[in-house]
Amino acid sequence: MIRAGVFVNRAGDSSFGHKEFKLGIPLLDLSRQYETIQEELEAAALRVLRSGRYILGPEVEAFERECAAYLGTSDSVGMSSGTDALLAALMALEISPGDEVIVPSYTFFATAGSVARLGARPVFVDVDKDSLCMTAEGVEAALSPRTRAVIAVHLFGRVADIPAIREVLDPRDIPLIEDAAQAIGGRWKGRPAGSLGTLACFSFFPSKNLGALGDGGLVGTDDEDLAARLRKLRNHGQVAAYEHDEVGGNFRLDALQAAMLRVKLPHLDNWTEGRRAVAARYRRLFAELGLEAEVQAPEDDPDRHAYHQFVIRVPAEKREACLEALREKEIGHNVYYRVPLHKQPCFAPQDGAFPVSEDAARRAVALPVFPELREDEQAQVVRVLASVLLS
Repeated sequence: MIRAGVFVNRAGDSSFGHKEFKLGIPLLDLSRQYETIQEELEAAALRVLRSGRYILGPEVEAFERECAAYLGTSDSVGMSSGTDALLAALMALEISPGDEVIVPSYTFFATAGSVARLGARPVFVDVDKDSLCMTAEGVEAALSPRTRAVIAVHLFGRVADIPAIREVLDPRDIPLIEDAAQAIGGRWKGRPAGSLGTLACFSFFPSKNLGALGDGGLVGTDDEDLAARLRKLRNHGQVAAYEHDEVGGNFRLDALQAAMLRVKLPHLDNWTEGRRAVAARYRRLFAELGLEAEVQAPEDDPDRHAYHQFVIRVPAEKREACLEALREKEIGHNVYYRVPLHKQPCFAPQDGAFPVSEDAARRAVALPVFPELREDEQAQVVRVLASVLLS
């Protein structure tokens, strides 16, 4: 069944044994989450409808305060999407044509696309073989006199080693943007993802760990001047009614989305622990079926991985057979990402080797992961993988 853009399983319960799932297992089922907070969401939506305030306004302001408190930043600025959050952050840092911004090659397109939209050049670096995140060593090797910023991505919910990267950048006065679109709820040595860089950008696309009922985003920062500039940029650079001292954009967050996010934010830590439990069960099931030599599962970092996605790496020569087997059993799956950014046709070829990014692109398989996923469903996912990988 297809519902709200996600594959939703409405089959009855199945045992932990060998019973097949006739209607499939979803990669993500937002309806299960909705059922747990339905009354809160509907009450918040009605509150907004009755208010007559639909863009920015008190709901957005309240969400910004609550999100800043959660992130441990002095301020946060609501945006229309995660992509617009990145774009506005780069604009606030005055990134312009001729500048270079260092980004990882293995990530979602918006990280580099936002740089290119401003006429700047994304400079790609390879990622760490274990975390799949940018490293301080990779950043240092890519620096040039034109480097104006670095965007470090917390990929799939794993928080990158931002303090190590800042040791490279801070003496050079180069700002660091955390692309935390996939990592809200994650932590590094006790500090929340989004509280470690100069600016941090979040996406609230419905499939994210903290998802709106449409598009939404946010930029967090401890810099008062940057926060003020972001608020101006998101509203066409307007400083007073119909007075614009620079060109911004329409990056405003809708009040309805802010209200939905305000309902969900208090549940985020519990949902994160639910995702972490799902990840731990996958690792146990892989071990029980003897798949550890065939499956490279994401490492659970010493603090808190948020597991926006649970992406395993399988032998490249068996990847397509795994995907086909999952497809036949109607088990939700995806590949993040088939084409690394340095190979995308829209970007000019860049010198340098990206072996980890290219290897991950050949081997990655995303499996179902969400707090309400049942253990019997997970067992079926792992059995289907075993039927291919152990044959």
